[in-house]
Amino acid sequence: MANPSPLRAAALITTAVLLSALLAGCGDGSPKDGDLTAQKLDWKDCPAPSEAEGGGSAPSPLPNGTTWQCATMQAPLDWNRPKGDTIGIALIRAKATGPANQRIGSLVFNFGGPGGSGVSTLPAFGADYAALGARYDLVSFDPRGVGRSAPVKCESDAQLDAYFQQDATPDDSAERSALLDRTKQFNTACEKNSRKILPHVATTDAARDMDLMRQVLGDAKLHYFGISYGTELGGVYAHLFPKNVGRAVLDAVVDPTQNPEQSALGQARGFQLALDNFAADCTSKTTECPIGDTAQDVKNRIAKLLNDLEKKPISGITPRQLTQTTATNGIAQALYSKDFWEYLTEGLEQAYAGDGKILMLLSDSLNGRSENGEYSNITAANIAINCADDKPRYTADYVQQKLPEFRAASPLFGDYLAWGMVSCTDWAVPGAADHPDVSAPGSAPILVVGNTGDPATPYEGAKKMVDALGKGVAVELTYKGQGHGAYDSKNKCVQSAVNGYLLDGREPKAGTVCS
Repeated sequence: MANPSPLRAAALITTAVLLSALLAGCGDGSPKDGDLTAQKLDWKDCPAPSEAEGGGSAPSPLPNGTTWQCATMQAPLDWNRPKGDTIGIALIRAKATGPANQRIGSLVFNFGGPGGSGVSTLPAFGADYAALGARYDLVSFDPRGVGRSAPVKCESDAQLDAYFQQDATPDDSAERSALLDRTKQFNTACEKNSRKILPHVATTDAARDMDLMRQVLGDAKLHYFGISYGTELGGVYAHLFPKNVGRAVLDAVVDPTQNPEQSALGQARGFQLALDNFAADCTSKTTECPIGDTAQDVKNRIAKLLNDLEKKPISGITPRQLTQTTATNGIAQALYSKDFWEYLTEGLEQAYAGDGKILMLLSDSLNGRSENGEYSNITAANIAINCADDKPRYTADYVQQKLPEFRAASPLFGDYLAWGMVSCTDWAVPGAADHPDVSAPGSAPILVVGNTGDPATPYEGAKKMVDALGKGVAVELTYKGQGHGAYDSKNKCVQSAVNGYLLDGREPKAGTVCS
C-alpha cells in the first residue's frame, strides 16, 4: 500500500464520486442483559453521509422504489473483553423485493479498502445488484474505524491537502528525511486523536463484528460478497467461523500469502500491466491517439510529465497545483476501471498543455476529497487497519535497497509503491502477522473471481486464495478483462455465474473462464 496515497483502497468506493465530479445518525439497538446478540436494530431512513463517509446527499431509492434504511449495531470495542465498552457499527440495507417465501436472508457487502464506507458505497451501486436484491436484503456497513463506526481521525483537511502534495518518491537524503518526517507527523496525529480505537481495528476484529452482525440480522449463515480488501476480510471470516459461511463470493482477490512488501511489489506489476494495456488500447484505435504515436511513446510521455512535475508543478484546482505525487495518484485511480481510460487520456492531454485539473480530480477521488475540500477518513482508516494487520515495519534504508527491484516491476509506479512501505514504520500499535490466515476447512463453497487485467489485486492472487482456503473449499472463476474486479464490469458471463451461485446455489465448474 502506498503512502501517501491508498492505492489499495480505491476499489469500487470512489467510482460514483469520481464520475459525478468528472461529469458535472442512525438508531441504536438496546442489548438485553449485556447480550449483544439479542440487540434489536432500530432501522430508520438514512441520513446524508457524514464527512468521514464522504459526504453528499441521503441515498435515493433504488429504481424499483425500494428505500434505504440505516441502523447502528453495538459491538465490543475490545473483542477480548466482550462485556466491556462498546462501539457503534453503522449499517445500511435495502429489503428484499421478491416474495417473502423466496427470501434467502441478508447479503452482506464489503467493497474494499480497507477504509471504505459501505454505508455510502452500497447505494451508489445498488442498482447493479437488483437481481440479488430480489431474494436478499442487500446489507453493508462501515467497518470499525471507518465512516460512522468509531472513525479513526488523524489530520485536518488542510493538513491532508499538504500530505497529499508531498514528494512521495524522494531522490536525495533531504527529500527522504522530509518524507519520513511528514509520515511520522501523520502517524503521531493518528495516535493523538484516535488512541482508543487504534488497537481494535484489525481485520480479525471486523470479521468478529460480521459474525455478530449475522446473528443480529437473524441469519443462520453469513451470505457475503467481498470485493478487493473485502476478499481478505471474507477469507479471515471463513477462517474464524468456517461453519457459519453461507454463500460467499470473493471478487478482485487479495493474495493472502503475501507480506506487505510482496503485496506492494505485486501492485507495482499490476499497475504497470494496466498502464501497458491502456497505452496499447489508445494507440490501437482507428482514430489518432492524442497522447502518443505508439504504446511506448505514450508511456515515455507520461514519464516525462512526471519528471517535469517534480521540478515544476502545473495549475491544478485552485489554489492547489498538480505535483508529481498527485499526478501519479490520478493516473493510478484511472487505471482501476477501463471506464476511466477516456478521462485519463483527456487528463493527460490537458496536462501536457499545462492544465492539471482532470488528473487532480482523479487524485482527489482516490484520496477521498470532496469538491468542498473535506476528506473522508478513508486514508486514516486504511493506514490504521493495514498497520494493525501487518507485522513488518520497514526502514528507509531497507526501502532504498529494494528500489531496483520495484523499478524493474514498474518504471512508473515502482518508487512510489516502494516508499509506501514506510507508512507503518512509526505506528503506535504493533501489527498482527506477516499475512492473514484464511485456511477454512469445513467451510461451505466460496466462489473466488479473478480478473487477468486487475491492477490493484493482480490475477495471481485468486489462485493463491483458492489454495490457502484449503482443499474442497473454493471454486475459481477467471475473467479475462480490464480494471479492478469482475462483477462490476457487467460482463454477462461473470454476473450469470455469480448470480447463479448466490441465488440458486449453483457452483460454476472449477476453472470456468469468462471473456
